[in-house]
Amino acid sequence: MTVVYGDVTIVVDERDDLFYTRAALQAHRPAEGRITVQPTPASGSPAALAHDMLYTLGKRLAPGPRSPDVWLDSVNAAWLAAAAWGVAAGVRHVVVPRSHLLTIRRIDQLLAWRQVTGAQLTLLWQKASRGLPPVLARVERRISGREEFEALLAEPGPIPARPSFPPAASAMTGPAGLAVAAGRSSPAVRPPRGTGAASVRPGRRAHPCTGALATAQLVQAAPAIEIASVEAAALAALAHPLIAGALSVLAFTRAGLGSLRFTRDLDITGDVSAIKLHGVGHRHCPLHAVPAWARPLLAGARAHHRLTPHPPEDGMFAPVMSAEARHLRAHAGRLPRLGLSLPVGALVP
Repeated sequence: MTVVYGDVTIVVDERDDLFYTRAALQAHRPAEGRITVQPTPASGSPAALAHDMLYTLGKRLAPGPRSPDVWLDSVNAAWLAAAAWGVAAGVRHVVVPRSHLLTIRRIDQLLAWRQVTGAQLTLLWQKASRGLPPVLARVERRISGREEFEALLAEPGPIPARPSFPPAASAMTGPAGLAVAAGRSSPAVRPPRGTGAASVRPGRRAHPCTGALATAQLVQAAPAIEIASVEAAALAALAHPLIAGALSVLAFTRAGLGSLRFTRDLDITGDVSAIKLHGVGHRHCPLHAVPAWARPLLAGARAHHRLTPHPPEDGMFAPVMSAEARHLRAHAGRLPRLGLSLPVGALVP
């Protein structure tokens, strides 16, 4: 029997039928916006389920008692990171097997995560339905049978409550789109005459107060520095969105660490194809093209910023720039092939 509570579906599998577990595992298709999260059994960590969510989304916590990811042991920080990655990846449906083993607190955490992301949540309750907690007591409709469960898993899921930022090609048109595209293609490509952008060199300073989209109408984005695919994969596996986004920017721009201090939400184009950095006093504010591998990481960083009560003009990476940016520097030290040496003095560009 399957009972549905709004956007939360409880699949009651009292006999623990292998069919339902197998179908849930086979339904894991992140590229289609559907993931299956398997809770770690008997874990006493308050943030364990959030860590399981991060793991399912392809993120890996740095091990060790002095890990630079120790701040993700906090429940709020871990679930915020999981929400940001879920929003950025466009997750629309989350399936959780063996949810009857979860505590009431972790069920509440899942429900809160669903409310933030707008995703559909399906819980496999593999014991008698009389054990359902009160928080799941409101039934709107009932579905029964294997075919109905398979049909539920085949549905595309609801549209997320917040926008996703997939690593798509530039959707901009006109001078802005041409300017950003030029940063990813041949240096000979220039915006058409009459736009005021043709005479501007790649990465040249523009008006200090404008965001990335407005700047792209005036200047040509500097092409991204290439890095090895194995290093890009290592950056993509970082668990915290702000750290992954910040280090990716340093990797493909070779900018100073201090340049991240003034980066705002509006300094990233809507399709995450270009980013604008700011120097002290706005004496040098270059526009950089964002490579395809880094777009999901910057999308996660921006989603993280938007899920917190900060206005768009606030520095997006400010939370990881405090305390001498020790978390950033620690992660940079774990990626020696990237050559990101971030001493304390690097905070001043």
